[in-house]
Amino acid sequence: MKKSKLKIIIVLILLLLTTGCTQTLVDDDKQAVRNEQTGQNLTENILCQPTNKENIKLYEENGVNIDKLPTCDEFKITSGKYEGLWTSIFIKPLAFVLLWLGRLVGNYAVSLIIISIIIRLISFPITKKTALQSELMKKAQPEIEKITKKYKDKQDQESMMRQSQEMMMVYKKYNISPMSGCIFAMLQLPLFIAFFEAVQRTPALFEDRFLGLQLGTTPMVGITSTTFIAYLVLMLLIAATTFYSFKMNMTGNNMDPSMKMMPIMMSVIIIITALFMPSALGIYWVTSNLLTIIQNIVVKRSKEVHGKA
Repeated sequence: MKKSKLKIIIVLILLLLTTGCTQTLVDDDKQAVRNEQTGQNLTENILCQPTNKENIKLYEENGVNIDKLPTCDEFKITSGKYEGLWTSIFIKPLAFVLLWLGRLVGNYAVSLIIISIIIRLISFPITKKTALQSELMKKAQPEIEKITKKYKDKQDQESMMRQSQEMMMVYKKYNISPMSGCIFAMLQLPLFIAFFEAVQRTPALFEDRFLGLQLGTTPMVGITSTTFIAYLVLMLLIAATTFYSFKMNMTGNNMDPSMKMMPIMMSVIIIITALFMPSALGIYWVTSNLLTIIQNIVVKRSKEVHGKA
């Protein structure tokens, strides 16, 4: 079992290493070319043609021949040259589906939300297992804390081995697999990167609008625009859902104070990062967090019902 999980990790790493990553467009001075209207650093290796006049101008001024690219309406998975496994298997198919569904529903942000939901439904067996592991860890926490206190001042090898053995016995008692609890966390990163690259490399996505948000505009710039309320609401949603999703996965009431601060610290880091990310990524992140929260609530209530039965 451990070997199969190790293989999955190795495959993910290899895919990332063979990636044809997003390349930032730079000018003659090697400075990132920025659309001042949206605050977005433009991507050089876009997959299809932009339609925004300012973007077209910036691309032409910096030597990108957009005429060779298909329009976003005509983009296919096979469009363009081969750029590595990552782009071929993840980025282009994801961009194609987002574009196709966006045309179908009339908005690319809505298509991003729908695809996020579909992906979470497909990965539900894994995410459910992760949520169950979190609930089991909460039950085991008092015994784990007791063992930790027991060996707190013992640093010799024999004591460390005994502590490890006793910990493993607790894990076995509650059917906890520490590794399985991390699987979805490991999947979250490549998923986020895939959505980031699909948005950054597909002009139709980052040029669209949704509920007052310009999808390519960073909240940092959007907050200074006339529709600043929409960007403030987005940031509040990112902050609230991130904090609550982290908080739900915390185990035990008597944990180390530094661990209790972890949801706040992680939320602050993500909020600061989100300020400089396209709003489309913020929409994806909020959707993902909401689904995580709903899933955890369902799993928790399901366990309570089964526990009473």
